Amino acid sequence: MNLPPITPRFATLGEPYSLPIPTRPLPSAQLLHLNDGLAAQLGLDAGTIGTPEFAALMAGNTPWPGYDARASVYAGHQFGQFVPQLGDGRALSIAEIVDAAGQPQELQLKGAGPTPYSRHADGRAVLRSSIREYLCSEAMQALGIPTTRALALVGSPQPVRRETMETAAVVCRVAPSFLRFGHFEFWYYRGEHQRLQPLADHLIDRHFPEFAGDPDRHARWLTDVVERTARLMAQWQAVGFCHGVMNTDNFSALGLTIDYGPFGFLDAFDPQHICNHTDQGGRYAWDRQPLIGHWNSTKLLQACLPLLGATPEAAVARAQPIADRYPDAYAAAMTARWTAKLGLREHRDGDEALINRWLGLLASSKADFTRSWRHLARISTRDDSPEAVAGAGLREEILDLAALDAWLPDYRARLRGEQSDDTERAVRMNAENPKYVLRNHLAQAAIARAEAGDASEIGRLFTVLARPFDEQPSFGAYAAEPPPEARHIEVSCSS
Repeated sequence: MNLPPITPRFATLGEPYSLPIPTRPLPSAQLLHLNDGLAAQLGLDAGTIGTPEFAALMAGNTPWPGYDARASVYAGHQFGQFVPQLGDGRALSIAEIVDAAGQPQELQLKGAGPTPYSRHADGRAVLRSSIREYLCSEAMQALGIPTTRALALVGSPQPVRRETMETAAVVCRVAPSFLRFGHFEFWYYRGEHQRLQPLADHLIDRHFPEFAGDPDRHARWLTDVVERTARLMAQWQAVGFCHGVMNTDNFSALGLTIDYGPFGFLDAFDPQHICNHTDQGGRYAWDRQPLIGHWNSTKLLQACLPLLGATPEAAVARAQPIADRYPDAYAAAMTARWTAKLGLREHRDGDEALINRWLGLLASSKADFTRSWRHLARISTRDDSPEAVAGAGLREEILDLAALDAWLPDYRARLRGEQSDDTERAVRMNAENPKYVLRNHLAQAAIARAEAGDASEIGRLFTVLARPFDEQPSFGAYAAEPPPEARHIEVSCSS
């Protein structure tokens, strides 16, 4: 095999940040899908990825040459409650490389066996959740949302017991770093504050080189990641993505979407939608995600107080302005997203009311979130006849037609106020509002077929979701709202 050379950085921090743990072989492993595009970006050639040896590498059945697989330790606030020790319970980093563009990348196998942080679990992942993570990682990438990536999906007939008996799988996921807010919380709450600076400096040197060597580098990094997190929340909201487990151990220190467990995209628009049926209190409902992003950011800042000042008072005084940047960063990003989704070239006074009335229409009608935005691009600024509105498809989505008919003249007037051209605006809106997202019923169909021994639907969905903004007429059925029997699919933390 012709593999990119190892360039270890995080591994060189050694214990106690991470421990070398061998992967556990997966019997009768089968490569179900490979992300050829990402493989090329990583510098993996066709002659390598087509070999049985590479498939064994992706299954965890053989080690990456020159690298000891490692599991890291972290803590986290889970549903608001602090858990002092978590860690990579079923994820093992198998390589650190530099990709074809010269960027650092870490490869991690999820489901490759137990670690000291498995908390008596088996360290495995099941096919069901592995398919969902594999597809959604790349769907988010195609949507332009910062995320971990997915290189390969491997299945095995090995039985794994969850709520029922399932079969095992492994996802090879890729990111510049898998460091989380919880990595810093672990050392802070243990009182081992001397462990924070090596960890933070590793992250800064590797991923924020413009801050390296600056006496104020830790504050600059924290400011950056708080603002990245705020922008990420706006991107989630704009496409109707619901994370489901927004614990601090599932928040990336690089501002990436990480850990695709119980997640979902909105179908019928309900601002209080809860995608994880384990979240009975609705802590991580869609409309609460921006608030939780802010709360989590304050927990990261708290964990990093020893890096921000010589005294607690000085550290808090330095941290508070950083925390205060989140609301403005989120508001600016969210305003920009809504403005673009409505097809407006710029934000003007009064637009908030226009946006909120539109979202209210979607909510009161339980309209399909993705389809409704897409239909809106077809509205004419000049033809206000009922036939034109019907032709755009909105009357199929909005139940309160009187309210829709009251809103549309104001929307048209706003568009005419900036001399909007319908054809050009539709192109812009369709580049902002996806036609295809990974709806739960689509994922479930791929899972059901794969569990029956046919992995072909994984590849079809992967192909569709790689171009979410394109019409793709031959795949139009993938843009339909879910059938009635599939509208209440529930996901949980069981994986």
